[in-house]
Amino acid sequence: MDHIAAPRADVRCPVCEAPVLTGDAFCEACGHPLGAPSCTSCGAPAVDADGYCERCGLRQPTGRDHTELTLDNGTAGVTDKGLRRSRNEDAMALLSTDTRTVVVVSDGVGSSPRADEASAAAVETASAALARGVSAEEAFDLAGRAVGKLATSVDDAPACTYVSAVVEGGRITLGWAGDSRAYWLSPGVRPAANDPSVGTQPVNADPTAGIRPADADSTTATPPGDADSTAATRPVGASPPAGTRPAQTGPPPGVQLTGIQLTEDDAAPTGEITAWLGADYGDVRPHVRVLEPEHPGLLLVCSDGLWRYLDGYTFPSTGSPLDMARVMLRHALDSGGQDNVTIVLIPLGDAHG
Repeated sequence: MDHIAAPRADVRCPVCEAPVLTGDAFCEACGHPLGAPSCTSCGAPAVDADGYCERCGLRQPTGRDHTELTLDNGTAGVTDKGLRRSRNEDAMALLSTDTRTVVVVSDGVGSSPRADEASAAAVETASAALARGVSAEEAFDLAGRAVGKLATSVDDAPACTYVSAVVEGGRITLGWAGDSRAYWLSPGVRPAANDPSVGTQPVNADPTAGIRPADADSTTATPPGDADSTAATRPVGASPPAGTRPAQTGPPPGVQLTGIQLTEDDAAPTGEITAWLGADYGDVRPHVRVLEPEHPGLLLVCSDGLWRYLDGYTFPSTGSPLDMARVMLRHALDSGGQDNVTIVLIPLGDAHG
């Protein structure tokens, strides 16, 4: 007489709760793979191959939730998932060669699938290219191709923002698309702008437009949510006392740093980004800007998880770049931590510990 195995009443599918047989690989009722990883929120062994819990819907955290990187020249970066996101979809890369420092920051577009994969592909591809000495435009194009290859269709296209910085011989070359940003931090002095190289897309027809002279009034900060993004550089945070100038070896202890925005957001008046890397935006071109600071300071490269909280912020002016990045991260988290946060600081003209 044949015996038909019956499901045990105490063994059920974690998704549909149908009874299942011990040893089954899949639930016969809904097809969920049994023995899947457990969700960090509800505890159900129901995490699918894309990292989502099929019971509560939470996207699972990854090993990128908090990362800190440093280079021998003092450059330091911190990235964190923040307080409201289930995983970190920001990515950063820090590289150095004998002559240049390369930083790339990318923010995965949350409304796109696998945004964390997009940002990782962008920073890995672009940073390696920039370290080899290719142009900002070519590195951007290579990053765009790498992100585009992740798509299975225009309806399944991972996407991300992008900002790169290459520091070589006292010259800063920035490239960007989207709303990740770069700032110049110093005790009130401004970097000088060079003409963009041939073939770049300058922020303004006049590459010096928006670069305020050192004696310009910089006490008014522009709110991060300001819809008007036409100014090429903007003061952010507290200004130093009138007439304050840094020593050649770096900002004096206790002197407040002023942050000047060096990039222009690709964003609509309502805040949505209007340029990104991804297969659903195949013709995006980068903005490129070249700067030569005349005094010591720090280049800040960051995602919107930080800059949305910079209105009225007093930047830290002591400690190593890593210490300062940690302080800025704490500020973003204490201010709400609504998004992933990435902060990279590159010291110029002084080691800063």
